[in-house]
Amino acid sequence: MTVARDFLSIRRGAPCRLDRGRLAALAERALAAALRAGAAYADIRIGETRRQFIQAKEERLDEFFESADPGFGLRVLVDGCWGFYGARALEPAVLDAAVERAIHNARAVAPIRVAPVRLEETQPHVAEWIMPVGVDPFAVDATSKVERLVAINAAALAAGADYCVSSFSFATEERLFADSRGSRIFQSRTRTQPSFEVTLIDKASGRFETRESLAPARAAGWDYALSCDLLGEARQAVEDARRKLDAKPVEAGVTDVVIDPTNLWLTIHETVGHSTELDRALGWEANFAGTSFVKPHMLNTLRFGSELMTIKADRSQEGGLASIAFDDDGAPRECAEFEIVSEGVFRNYQMAMGQAHLIGAERSNGCAYADDPTAFPIQRMPNISLAPNSAACSLEQLIGGVEKGLYIVGAGSWSIDQQRDNFQFGGQMFYEIRDGKLGEPVRDAAYQGRTVSFWNSLDGLGDASTYRLCGTFTCGKAEPMQLAPVSHGAPAARFRGVTVLNTARD
Repeated sequence: MTVARDFLSIRRGAPCRLDRGRLAALAERALAAALRAGAAYADIRIGETRRQFIQAKEERLDEFFESADPGFGLRVLVDGCWGFYGARALEPAVLDAAVERAIHNARAVAPIRVAPVRLEETQPHVAEWIMPVGVDPFAVDATSKVERLVAINAAALAAGADYCVSSFSFATEERLFADSRGSRIFQSRTRTQPSFEVTLIDKASGRFETRESLAPARAAGWDYALSCDLLGEARQAVEDARRKLDAKPVEAGVTDVVIDPTNLWLTIHETVGHSTELDRALGWEANFAGTSFVKPHMLNTLRFGSELMTIKADRSQEGGLASIAFDDDGAPRECAEFEIVSEGVFRNYQMAMGQAHLIGAERSNGCAYADDPTAFPIQRMPNISLAPNSAACSLEQLIGGVEKGLYIVGAGSWSIDQQRDNFQFGGQMFYEIRDGKLGEPVRDAAYQGRTVSFWNSLDGLGDASTYRLCGTFTCGKAEPMQLAPVSHGAPAARFRGVTVLNTARD
């Protein structure tokens, strides 16, 4: 057996809290026992996920939560059936019992098996990857974080906000992945999400308006949270909310829209990211989060969007929430470098190990993730992004090509059907465009459409100068539900003939 020794360069990151030698010994013990018990294949994820959430309302601390959840998840393949068992205790006796339970679970599934699980051949990897982190957020004292949040709120209140709530979310994952094919991979990554929302109230009418922060979540440390200038943005958010209070209602109808990447990332996530998950297309998610209108027979034939539309998957963008060296099946990040949509044509699904043969593909493309060491790994999104225009095209040029329309900034409310087809999206700010010029804000707006017709109406795409990486900590999927972090990059983009709703009217 040839083992690829991918000793990736280790850069300064968050200090590892776990005894990695002990983790490795436990993993070896479990894998050996699983093979002796009859497993054709076995793998284990063992480690810890540490989380912290801090929230302040106005001048007081509102919530403080911190957890450190160690554990393991053992997966075995017996007679073509998966068996799984996970637990929190990292003790030899618990691992021994887990092997018995996982084997038992696999054999219990056999009577209802429809088709055997078929795993593609994979090359083993021995590797170590620690995400570079400027300042470990868990090494920063809680007082400093709370003071920063209260300062953000104070800046908003001083600028005229009636209310302001702000928060920080942090997470660090340390995982050892080992499998019976010889892979031994240790990885550590950290992510940070700063957030706030300001509220202004019109005392005379009782109407109110809000504006949330546009600062995206990132794979980064405490220094990223400090770099976002949330105090300055909070003051600007108050001014934006005040303008929304004074704004006229949006005129409902069909119009052209220019969408900022701070809004478009969520549209990409819901309409493209989820619709091109193979497990969803096969009906495996139907009970919880729906299926997809994108069926396997549409590969290489579906005109998903205009020729300007190229959607790329990756695990390598700096700051990407899904950026990592290996997925939770042990597939290297190079597998996750592929185009889902190429110049408007649907080309690839996202897949985890064992799914590729179902659509005639040779291997998975690095899209497996388990949100906790005790969770079964499932297909989850890597970073999925709309590629910018290779030709020069500024935001001003996109707006300049609109006679009458709207410019949309910031993600807001959203709704989409179980097939990932019919959708409605709100936003933080909607600005009028008249005769190629940006005008005043309007309020009570949302845009509506169907996925394929919407993306085929794309007729203007910004260049790299308009590109921004956004994303979410908490994309939910599966039962029991797992929450995955994922980033989506996008340039500004122009769409023709989009239905705009006035949400304040029936």
